[in-house]
Amino acid sequence: MKSKSILLVLLASILFTFTNCSRKATNLSFAFYNVENLFDTINDPAIDDEDFLPESENPWNTERYNHKLDQLTKVMNDIDKSGFPGIFGLCEVENKLVVEQLINHPAMQKSGYQIIHKDSPDERGIDVALLYQPSVYQPLQNRFIRIALPENPDNSTRDILYSKGLISGHDTLHLFINHWVSRWGGQEKTEPARQYIAGLIKTITDSIMQTNPDANILIAGDLNDNPTDASLLNFLRAKEVVPNPAPKTLYNLSLTIYKSGEGSLYYKSWDMFDQIIVSTAMLTGAGGMKVTTDKQTVIKHDYLLFKPKNGEPRPNRTASGKKYFGGFSDHLPVYLEMTTK
Repeated sequence: MKSKSILLVLLASILFTFTNCSRKATNLSFAFYNVENLFDTINDPAIDDEDFLPESENPWNTERYNHKLDQLTKVMNDIDKSGFPGIFGLCEVENKLVVEQLINHPAMQKSGYQIIHKDSPDERGIDVALLYQPSVYQPLQNRFIRIALPENPDNSTRDILYSKGLISGHDTLHLFINHWVSRWGGQEKTEPARQYIAGLIKTITDSIMQTNPDANILIAGDLNDNPTDASLLNFLRAKEVVPNPAPKTLYNLSLTIYKSGEGSLYYKSWDMFDQIIVSTAMLTGAGGMKVTTDKQTVIKHDYLLFKPKNGEPRPNRTASGKKYFGGFSDHLPVYLEMTTK
């Protein structure tokens, strides 16, 4: 009887050890990049792509398009030193074709990315997209949230890409990939549109966290506002990270570093339009996933910047108006590492 009891204890110990080993923490990463007008050279009558054609005033030809792909893939290879980010959000892509050509570039073929994309009604003809490695992320549901702005319903803009899926087959992640209405026409004039979109996302995420207080939610994108603007603070209510995060709350991982002077694009000074925002559970690990730091990383390699005659270095962009620079993008990528059990 005594030997039988010892055997049961040994078996329980082995099972416990095996279970803990099988649920060993694994690392994964997320990145977001506004790739600045990734257009092909083919005329699409349905969108405003006249500035990105071979006969345009600033010609957009095959050579320049291929150079753009070379530049972007160089950056995407250089974000995560351990490999490609498992999940990668993009904005300012014209269509699925350019995203396919991006991931099929020789420099990207080892990434193993799959694509989630849908043409949006945006007047400029630019969309958001999501790249993912199936070994890391398995989508369960994808939805493209159409934006009907109350003050201007005829002003078509980008959809919000919502994807719900499993991380490594276990933990559920809710992803929102964004490109909010730009400031073109003035910050104050366009501010209500961004506030409306922020409020819409807040309503959706509140509903998710009401159902599951420990839901893993990640919101990312070019929001065309800074973390301290009303759309983020008052409408989305994305707060600064604190030591003891409140339940069912959104926290902005870009807020602290923006206050310290960092940014992801440069106009008259550094702005932090590219942001990553997470739910409480992703700070505490209550939902099985946890960020490794309470701040997003802005990828700011020297080769991504150029030094003007006057002023500080800023993103080396592809083109502006009639000028072609042959750079990368007017935005810098942002990056986040996480662990999951």
